[in-house]
Formats: sequence, C-alpha cells, structure tokens
Amino acid sequence: MENLNRTIDHTLLAPEATQTDIDRIVREAKENNFRSVMINPYWVAYAHKQLADTDVNTDTVIGFPLGANTTAIKVAEVLQAVQDGVDEIDVVMNIGEFKSGHLDAVTADLKAVIDAAHAHHKLAKVIIETALLSDEEIMQASELVANAGAEFVKTSTGFSTRGASVKDVVLMKKAVGDRIKIKASGGVHSKEEAEAMIDAGASRLGTSSGLKVMGKA
Repeated sequence: MENLNRTIDHTLLAPEATQTDIDRIVREAKENNFRSVMINPYWVAYAHKQLADTDVNTDTVIGFPLGANTTAIKVAEVLQAVQDGVDEIDVVMNIGEFKSGHLDAVTADLKAVIDAAHAHHKLAKVIIETALLSDEEIMQASELVANAGAEFVKTSTGFSTRGASVKDVVLMKKAVGDRIKIKASGGVHSKEEAEAMIDAGASRLGTSSGLKVMGKA
C-alpha cells in the first residue's frame, strides 16, 4: 500500500520507557516519516522539540489507560499537553460509566475533553476499548463518539485483554460510516495485519511495531 507509513502512529506507552527509548522512536519516526509518535504526556515537550521542522506529529494519551479520571483531570491533561506542543490527543472513554448505561455522563465527559482540544485546534481521538465491549456496545460507543465531535474513534489502549481486531473495525465502520475516521490500535504487527485493518475501514494505525509493518525489522 502506498503511503502506509503515513497511517502509523508510532507508539511507545510502556511505563518503563526510558529517555533512550523515546529518542529511538522519535528517530524511527523521522526516518520513516510516520504520521506521529504516540507517547505518554510526560514526554510530549521533549519529543516535540526533536520533531520540530518535520512532518511527524507529537501525540499523547489522556485519561490513560482506564478512562476513569474525572473530567476536570482529563481537561487539565489536554491543556498541559497543548502547552507542551501536542498535535493530537487520544482520550479513553469512561468505560465503566458507558457499561452502566450513563450515556449522558459519558458524552459530557468526552465533549469537555474534545472541546478543550478543539479550542486549541488539536485533533481528538476517543478510545472505546473494544475488548471490554459486546458487538452491540462497540457500535453504540462508536456512535456516541461521533456525536461527541471527535475526529476518530479508536479501538484499544493496548493495555487491556486484547488489541484491535478486524471485526472491531468492521463494526465501528458500520456504526459511523464516513462521519468520522477509525484508528485500529494494538495487535498490528505486520504489513498484512495493517492492510487488513485498513481494508476493514481504518485510516490510522496505532502500533509499536511500525518498523515491522514497513518491513524494516
């Protein structure tokens, strides 16, 4: 696939990631012109400086990995990330509240975070953690994310029981159509897996295996 590299958010969210590890993924992202590096909030300012004058975005996670932070904390995380130079944010939906059926609360939480990002012209993705949802819930959550105003609905944190599946992406695409985009994250380890996700409807991939996807590792 042409420009496969530009679908990849080159990801390193491991808690034990060192500065040397961050330097490595930044270097790899530059060398392969990936869409972004996806890193924990602590490293945003550091990576952003290294990515100046490149086409590689600096992205981070909000309310990660559980989605159970208060709205005020999530918004504060967005504002700090903006100050540090972030380009895009990936926020975790409050999964427990969603599964409780408190959809208004979930929507309000997401809208506050998305609006904070948009106020600073930053793109927002929402992680629904498909591993913890039924097929019906995946579609319902995807619809909720679209209605909340995000640019993307995203499958997974990579920290739950599994990552993305092609079936997840098919269900999400069925729910949102072309209203918003889909990011498949977790479980993408090869070019074949990447292309299967894209064929199913994803237009962005979150993976720590970007070099393998590109056939370079």
